[in-house]
Amino acid sequence: MSFTLVIPCYNEEKNIKILFSEIYKSLQNYKYQLIIIDDCSEDNSINVIKENNNFENLKIIKNKKNQGQSFCIYEGIKSADYDIIVTLDADGQNNPFDIPNLLKIYQNNKNTNLVAGIRKNRKDNITKIISSKFANYIRQLIFNDKCSDTGCSLKVFDKKTFLIFPYFDGIHRFIPALFKGLNNTAIFVDVDHRPRKNGVSKYGTIDRAIKGFKDIFKVLSIIKQINND
Repeated sequence: MSFTLVIPCYNEEKNIKILFSEIYKSLQNYKYQLIIIDDCSEDNSINVIKENNNFENLKIIKNKKNQGQSFCIYEGIKSADYDIIVTLDADGQNNPFDIPNLLKIYQNNKNTNLVAGIRKNRKDNITKIISSKFANYIRQLIFNDKCSDTGCSLKVFDKKTFLIFPYFDGIHRFIPALFKGLNNTAIFVDVDHRPRKNGVSKYGTIDRAIKGFKDIFKVLSIIKQINND
């Protein structure tokens, strides 16, 4: 199985070396492309990425200005060489050693084109956890996507299906809902979640919640339009 691993990165210079080492160790038996998108980091991330490259197939995309997580993921997927996409955060909270299990489930379920991680024991602050649970509850009521943790970045899915959806800022939080909207089958799997060792979260809780509610209407419109075409 060949796949492309897409990782957005913004100011994660202290996490990259550890993350790259874990990816290299956990995926030694796989053929894959690694795309890391530096979102105009203000620290030394881009140089650390270049200095710690032990991968046969690494592509670095450097944004000229800060574009946000959705933009980075979308651009990375568009640039991917392979049809199977794996997404992962650069902050070290996702565990790369979970990837082989998700890939195995994806490969063994031929009618499934999305396998998404669920952070069973989240290691975030209580405010972030509560706001996320509330947002997930509202989203599930509307979309019935059966996903209790759409914010988990660790996912395996089909590139061609994903690129059917038009880009919008926030699309990465609605992947299960969008796939469900096209009657695609998804499987949700418990994955490890670790405390952030270095750096700080880049996303505001309140701002993200407000934007998330607005995006719900956008996603409903996208699903309706695609199904009517």
